[in-house]
Amino acid sequence: MLNLQRNLLSAALASAILLTAQGAHAQAATATAAQDETTQLDTVVVTGIRRGIEGAISTKRDSSSIVEAISAEDIGKLPDVSIAESIARLPGLAAQRVAGRAQVISVRGLSPDFSTTLLNGREMVSTGDNRSVEFDQYPSELVNGVTVYKTPDAGLVGQGLSGTVDMRTIRPLAHDGSAVMVGGRYQRNSLGSAANADADGHRLNATWIGKFADDTFGIALGYSHSNTPIQENQVGLYEPWQQLGDGWRPGVPAGTWYSDGAKALRRTGYTDRDGVMATLQFRPSNAWTSTLDLFYTRAEQEDTANQFEVHLGGYNGGFDPGLELTGVTVNGNGSFTGGVAHNVYPLVRGMYNKRDDRIKAFGWTNEFNAGSVEVVADIGWSKSTREELNLENNTQLYPMPQLDSVAIDFRSNGFSRLVPGLDYSNPAALFLNNTIYGSGYGKVPSVDDELKTFRLSASIPAGGWFADVDVGLNYADREKDKVQPEGNINLGAQGPVAIGQDLQYGLVKLGFAGIGYIPSWNVPAAVARYMSFEPVDDLDYLISKAWTVNEKITTGYARANLDTEWGGLPVTGNIGFQVQHVDQSSSSNYWDGSQPAGSQVIPIEKGKTYTDVLPSLNLAFSFDHEQMLRVALARQVARPRVDQLRSSMEFGVDTANLKPGASGGNPELDPWRANAFDISYEKYFGTKAYVAAAYFYKDLRSYIYTQTRDDYDFTPQVAAWMEANAGTLPPGTVVQNTGNFTAPFNGRGGSLQGLELTASLPLDLFSDTLAGFGIVASASFFDSDIEILDPDSASSVGSDPITLPGLSDRVYNWTLYYERNGFEARVNQRRRSDFIGEIGNFNGNRTLRYVVGENITDAQVSYTFSSGSLAGMTLLLQGSNLTNEAYRTYAGSKDRPLEYIEWGRTILFGVNYRF
Repeated sequence: MLNLQRNLLSAALASAILLTAQGAHAQAATATAAQDETTQLDTVVVTGIRRGIEGAISTKRDSSSIVEAISAEDIGKLPDVSIAESIARLPGLAAQRVAGRAQVISVRGLSPDFSTTLLNGREMVSTGDNRSVEFDQYPSELVNGVTVYKTPDAGLVGQGLSGTVDMRTIRPLAHDGSAVMVGGRYQRNSLGSAANADADGHRLNATWIGKFADDTFGIALGYSHSNTPIQENQVGLYEPWQQLGDGWRPGVPAGTWYSDGAKALRRTGYTDRDGVMATLQFRPSNAWTSTLDLFYTRAEQEDTANQFEVHLGGYNGGFDPGLELTGVTVNGNGSFTGGVAHNVYPLVRGMYNKRDDRIKAFGWTNEFNAGSVEVVADIGWSKSTREELNLENNTQLYPMPQLDSVAIDFRSNGFSRLVPGLDYSNPAALFLNNTIYGSGYGKVPSVDDELKTFRLSASIPAGGWFADVDVGLNYADREKDKVQPEGNINLGAQGPVAIGQDLQYGLVKLGFAGIGYIPSWNVPAAVARYMSFEPVDDLDYLISKAWTVNEKITTGYARANLDTEWGGLPVTGNIGFQVQHVDQSSSSNYWDGSQPAGSQVIPIEKGKTYTDVLPSLNLAFSFDHEQMLRVALARQVARPRVDQLRSSMEFGVDTANLKPGASGGNPELDPWRANAFDISYEKYFGTKAYVAAAYFYKDLRSYIYTQTRDDYDFTPQVAAWMEANAGTLPPGTVVQNTGNFTAPFNGRGGSLQGLELTASLPLDLFSDTLAGFGIVASASFFDSDIEILDPDSASSVGSDPITLPGLSDRVYNWTLYYERNGFEARVNQRRRSDFIGEIGNFNGNRTLRYVVGENITDAQVSYTFSSGSLAGMTLLLQGSNLTNEAYRTYAGSKDRPLEYIEWGRTILFGVNYRF
C-alpha cells in the first residue's frame, strides 16, 4: 500500500491546488457569467506554447478514456529536441537516458515492456531486441501530437498494459489552409571537442502543407535532419561486486565487497538522423475519405570509447609478482573504497561501435459513409532493421611486462579515480598485442522486425444510452529475427605493433579520473591494417544468440459508445470487449557437442496458441462548473518480451547423474495479465486550464520471471543425445527425460498502484498582473508489492527479491513559462527517484542495475516577429541538461558504484520561419 504519510500529503496537495484554482476562477467572474467566460476562453486565438497547451487540454477533456496529450504549437514545432523528452514530461511518465538522450519511456512505473507504441493508430516495430520503441528515432519536427492512453477501450488495438503511446502526424485536410515551416538549429556540447569528433551539431527541418481542388485533396510533407555530437566522460567499475574470502585479493580483508576492475573513458562520435514524413488525403465527398501515410527514418551512430582500464582481480596475464593492495580503505558498509594496486598491467583500449537503424512505415486508411453507417478499412506495414559493428583494439606498454602501481579511489557521488604511476600518453609505446584481454574482439549483430496489419471496422448508430456501436476485426503478423556473429580480432603476421601515426586522432584527456592523457585512434583502420577479423555464428556459445520469433494476432472487438444522461447527469464513455487470439512460435537452434562434427547444430521450433477475452468500461460523468469524474475498469494484457519468446537454448547432459539441463528462452509463455481500476477527477476552465487527481490500481494476475524448473521435458534433446553417444555409453544407460531448465516462466503476480496529480494553470487566473505567465506541473507516486524472486541477469542487483524494473516511487515534472507579444520563455524540470534499469551489457545481453534518480533541467527563450519584413520568423535559444546531471548506477548499495557518466550540457540556437 502507498505510505499513509504520502497519501495525506498528496491529498492535501491535490485539495490545495483544486481549491486555489476554483477560488481564482470564482474571482474572475460571477456565477451568472461563468458560461459566457467559458465561451470567450474557447474563442480566444492563441499561439506558441499556449496553443500547444490548450490543444492538449482539449484532447484530454474530449476523450472518452483517461489520457494525457501533447499538441504541437505549430506545424513542425514541438518544443523539445527529442519526442522522447516531450513524452517524458507527461504526468506519470518517465524517461531513461541512453547515450545522454531520453530514449525509452516508462508509463505509470512499469518498464517499457508493458507499453506499446502506435504511429497514426498502428503498432510500430522496434530497432531493439524487444518491443519497446526507441523514441529518439522519431524526430519531434515530424510529429504533430501524441496521445497516451492510460485506460484501454475495446476499439484501441495494440494497446499496452501500462499505457499506449499514439504518435500522430499532420492531417492536411484538417489543417487551416496551406503553410510552410522551415527551421534550423546549431548546437554545441559543453564537454568540447576530442579525438576526431567536435562538439558541434546541427538540425534542419522543413514542413509543407498544401490543399487543392477545392480542399478535396491535401498533401503534408516533412523532412528532418540532425547531426548530434557524442561526447561522454565515464568511469565504470566491473560487475559483479563480490564479497571476498580470506586471501582472495592480497591486502584486502575477508568479507569486503570488492570490484575486480575499473575503466575511465572518453567517448566521442556523432549521430546522424534523417526522417521523412508524407501524408496524402483525398476526400471527393463526405462519403469517402482516403488517407495514405508514409514514414521513414534512418539513424547512423558512430562512436569510439578511448579508455584506460585496469584489472584488479587475481589475473594480470600471468606476470609475477601478482596483485597486491596497500593502504586499503573499507567503509562501514564493508565496501572497498580505495588503496594502491601494485603489479597491475593496465590497458589502453579503443572500443568502436557503428550502428545503422532504419524504420519504414506505410499505412492506408479508407473511410466510407453509407448512410448513417461508417466503414473503415486500414492496412499497415512497418519494418525496422538494425546493423551494428562492434570492434575493440587492446594495447599495453611494450616491451612486456611493464607492471604499474595504480592509486584507486572509488566514489559513489562523483568520478572514481585511477591514478597510474606510468605514462600512457605516448602512442609509440603502446602496442597492439596479445594482452591480458587478448588482442581484440568483435561483433556484428543484426535485427530485422517486420509487422503487417489489416483492420476492418464499422460504426453503426444505436439508440437509448448509446450513440453508436463499433465492431471490428484486426489481424497482425509480426516476425522478428536476430543474428549476432562474433569472433576474435587477431594480430596479423607482423606481430606486436604500435598503431601508425597516420591512424592517430590525438590525445584525449581523462583528467576527470586522475589519469591524464591517452591516445585515440581509428579502430576500424587499425583492424584492417594490422589484424584479422572473421566473425562466425556457428560456435557453441553463439548458437543461442540467433533466433526468429513469429506472432500472428487476430483481434475482434465490439464497443458501444455512451452519450446519455443518468438522473440528469451527462454521461459519456464506452463499454465493450476484445477477443484476442494469439499464435506465437519461434525457430532457432541449440548446440549439442556430443553430436558428430557437422551435425552439432540442431534446429528447434516451439510455440503456443491462446485466446484472451478483454472487457473494458470507461465512464465520464460531467458535473457543473466543467467538472468531470472518470471511472474505468479493464482486463489488460502485455505480450512477453520478444527475446523471452526465443526457442534457442544451451543444452547438455550431466554424465555424473545422467540428468539433462539447459538455459534459454520460452516460446510457450503466456502474456502478463492484469485487472485494472482507474478513477480521475478533473476540473477544467474552458481549454485554458485544468487540475486533476487520478488514482489507479492494477492487479497483475501473473508475471514473467526467470526461473529454474526441475521438471522440464527434454525428450527430443535427450533422444538425439542418446543416439549420438550410443557407442560410448555403458549398456543399459538411461538418461532422464526431465531436468533443470533456466528460462522465463509465468509466475505469481501482485499489485501496482499510483496517485497522479496534475495542474495546468495560466497565472492570470489569479491576477491580471501575471498575464502571460503559467505553470504546468505534475507529481506521481507509485507503489508495488511485486517482488521478482530470481531476477534475470541479476549480478548487480543481488539474489534477493527486487522491485519492478522501471519503477520509480516518485516522478515529478514542472514547466514554468511566459508568453506575451511574441516573446516566450520556459524552464522545465523532470525528475524521478531511484529505479532499477535495464541496461545492455558488454555481451549485448539485458542486465539489471540500480539507477540513481535524475533531475534534468531544460530551458528555452524565443521571439517571434509578427509584422514587418521578418513577420513569421522566430529566433530561439535552448539549453538542455543545464546542470549537467550525471547518470549513475550502482550494485546493491550506493557505496558500490558501477557507472558515473556525464554527457555535458547542450546549447542550441535556432531560427524558424513560417510562410
